[in-house]
Amino acid sequence: MKKSLSLIVCGVFLLGIASVPGYSQTAKEILSKYIEAQGGAKALAAIKDTTVSGTMDLVSYGMTGSLTMYQKEPNKMRMDIEVMGMLITQAFDGEIAWMVNPQTGATEQMPQDMTAELKRQALGNEALLNPEKWGIKYDYTGKEKLNDKEYLVLTQTTQDGHVTTMYIDPETHLTYKTKGKTIGQSGEEVMAESVLSDYKKVDGLLVAHSMTTSQNGQEFMRMTITKIAFNAGLEDSLFQMAK
Repeated sequence: MKKSLSLIVCGVFLLGIASVPGYSQTAKEILSKYIEAQGGAKALAAIKDTTVSGTMDLVSYGMTGSLTMYQKEPNKMRMDIEVMGMLITQAFDGEIAWMVNPQTGATEQMPQDMTAELKRQALGNEALLNPEKWGIKYDYTGKEKLNDKEYLVLTQTTQDGHVTTMYIDPETHLTYKTKGKTIGQSGEEVMAESVLSDYKKVDGLLVAHSMTTSQNGQEFMRMTITKIAFNAGLEDSLFQMAK
């Protein structure tokens, strides 16, 4: 369960996208409109850290729980997940990914595959506004109809070659859905899809407050965000592995 729970935020921080040099004009236009739809580059650049709290239903386990996620620019992240009295902590400090084993209480460094996944998820708005610095690439692949509506389709390729498909609403220029491979419940590679909805303004920025995630076509998790706070002054020590 520890590995699969890292999927809970798989879609939340995949929301950040931006144009990079060398892209087709169509992709650059879509990405520029996406940034503006969120609240604009100036507002995003002003965010130094983000704290997200929410509730979740782990459909595949028949359990409910809560999650608090911390992100500090440009590439630090921590998740504290509480399920059935267990507290699971996962974090990336910019170099090392680690977790607290809920069964033993021991702090452990994550294996290479989980490190790569958390490293991607940890990228924040700095990567959104300066994607070339992080080796992020986008391509526009046309339109695709989902539930009788056409969406603009972008593929995001990170520096390590991981590809995420993003479906952008042509009317609002916000993300409707993301799709990409990730690590499943048994440690195997699966296709994960996240549908985002209930966008609300928080300090002038539009943020999705509801997300449903599936693995290989089977519903896995539903999440509702209850609170978002920006610029809380998070310390680097929050993300560092205890020695």
